[in-house]
Amino acid sequence: LAQAGDAVPTPSVIHLASEDWEEYTAADGHGLGWDVLRAVFEPAGVKLDIRTEPYTRALGLAQRGEVDACVGAYRDETSDLLYPHWNFDTDHIYALGLASNPAPTLDTLGSYRLAWVRGYKYQDYLPNVKSFNEVVRRTGILSMLTHNRADYYIDALTEIDYLLARARDPTQFRRTHIAELPLYLCFADNPKARTLMALFDQRMALLVKSGELKPIFAKWKQPYPFDPD
Repeated sequence: LAQAGDAVPTPSVIHLASEDWEEYTAADGHGLGWDVLRAVFEPAGVKLDIRTEPYTRALGLAQRGEVDACVGAYRDETSDLLYPHWNFDTDHIYALGLASNPAPTLDTLGSYRLAWVRGYKYQDYLPNVKSFNEVVRRTGILSMLTHNRADYYIDALTEIDYLLARARDPTQFRRTHIAELPLYLCFADNPKARTLMALFDQRMALLVKSGELKPIFAKWKQPYPFDPD
C-alpha cells in the first residue's frame, strides 16, 4: 500500500501556463523557451501541454494547482509556489529610454520614473526603486517615453527589441543592459508537481553537464546562460 510520503509516479504530461512571448513561449508552441523545456521533459517521457495566459493569471493557475507550473518566473516571487534548484534560462533585463537621456546604471536607476508590465515586480529585483508605473500592455510604451510620462521602460531584451522593431524611428531610443535575472518554472505545491520538479532538476543537471542545450540557444541566436563563470 502507498504511504502518504511516497513519491507519485512520474506523470506523462506536464501542464504549463505561460505568457505568449514572441519567439520564446509563443501560443503555437514555437520559441526558445518551449524548445528548452521539450528537451528537458520529452526524453524522460513527459509531454508538454501548454496554456497561453497573461503572466499574473499563469501564476494564479499554478497557485491553484490548475497547471503544474508557470513558465518564466523570477526566484521566490511568490511564497506559495515551489522553485526548483535549476533555472532554465536567464532574462537579460534592459532599460529603454530616449537616446537623448543619460544611460542609466543599476545604481542610478532608482532615481528615475520607471515603467514595466503589471505583475513583473521589478521593484523586488532592482535596487532603490522609488517611482514606478505598471502598464497593462506594451502597446503604448514608446509614446509613454516620447511624451515624457516615464523615463525608462524595463523589460527583457526580446520584448524591448520587439518594441523597437515597431518604432517609427528606432534611433530616437536607446536600450541599456541593467541586470541578469534567472528564469524559473514555478511549480504548484502538490505531490504531482513536486515529482515533476524533481525530474526537471535531475534532467537540467544532466543537460547542462553534457552541453546538449547549447544548440537550442544558438538556433534562436540567444546567449547561452549556463557557461561556467
